[in-house]
Amino acid sequence: MKLELNLREQYTFDAVSLGEVMLRLDPGEGRIRTARSFRAWEGGGEYNVIRGLHKCFGMKTAVITSFADNEVGKLMKDFIEQGGVSTDLIYWKKTDGIGRICRNGINFTERGFGIRGAVGCSDRANTAISQATPKDFDFEYIFGKLGVRWLHTGGIYAALSEQACDTVIEACKIAKKYGTLISYDLNYRPSMWSAIGGQAKAQEVNKEVAKYVDVMIGNEEDFTACLGFQIEGNDANLKELNIEGYKKMISEAAKTYPNFKAVATTLRTVRTATVNDWKALCWAGGEIYMSKAYDGLEIMDRVGGGDSFASGLVYGLMTTGDPEKAVNYGAAHGALAMTTPGDTSMASVGEVEAIMGGAGARVKR
Repeated sequence: MKLELNLREQYTFDAVSLGEVMLRLDPGEGRIRTARSFRAWEGGGEYNVIRGLHKCFGMKTAVITSFADNEVGKLMKDFIEQGGVSTDLIYWKKTDGIGRICRNGINFTERGFGIRGAVGCSDRANTAISQATPKDFDFEYIFGKLGVRWLHTGGIYAALSEQACDTVIEACKIAKKYGTLISYDLNYRPSMWSAIGGQAKAQEVNKEVAKYVDVMIGNEEDFTACLGFQIEGNDANLKELNIEGYKKMISEAAKTYPNFKAVATTLRTVRTATVNDWKALCWAGGEIYMSKAYDGLEIMDRVGGGDSFASGLVYGLMTTGDPEKAVNYGAAHGALAMTTPGDTSMASVGEVEAIMGGAGARVKR
């Protein structure tokens, strides 16, 4: 099966993301609570996707975000530029020097090992992007004049604030107006939505966003919490997703949102923090396409694996229109991304395609 995506022919960017980019401080093999030094990275649920689309897959991408105009914001800009993503669409917000007006987000993340799970500790309240409104970004210029083939955004950004909810909806409306395809990762985090209305607000916002989405990404919990759909007969204690139940749920969602061209999710069984079973599925046109399974996948850093899945999926859909190929690009890219440190991918498209083709881990000389 091949999807007819009708990608825009005149464009400046293959893909852009809308969301928060945080400074990640990583204690390496140690613990946050006992660290004396940290390695710095950049990362963010939406940003990681378009960074992967550029760095691994060679697409021209840009990030729509906002930073407090200070030295940390400039550091973030430098990180993004090192990843090859355009910083032209960043909105710089004035601050007072101590973060009272606005600030930049920080994310402390330890990787976990064996029986010790990964731990994240975010410090992201009152950030510049959480305060940004639709007026701070010229979406008519971005999607109309510049031209963008694909927009990726998601529920982590939407949950930051009331302003973020408004901004993501407005971006999706204007992107759709100019023929930009939209992917959205539901990525439900109850702790983030709690400050602005909880699950009721999450459903209100995500049901509105879903009207504009072409490729929806989310697991069964995301679809239940954000869109109100249930998997019949699914047992929370099951190690495997109820595929038939998932298919029925997605079919029901597709009736409600006929604009959905594809729906995808990763499937992860956590044996330990450093050994996972990993695969993915994609629904399109009433059919379910399963990726190759990566059982016993050894994990160095699991953060960003789902985002790298999304970038591989988007690349596969944009270049082939084939959901089976796309879900395999996504699963292979996500698997490779989790073998290196940091939120973002260090893989190449050649490595991804080799893994898809069954390449092993023998040394290359």
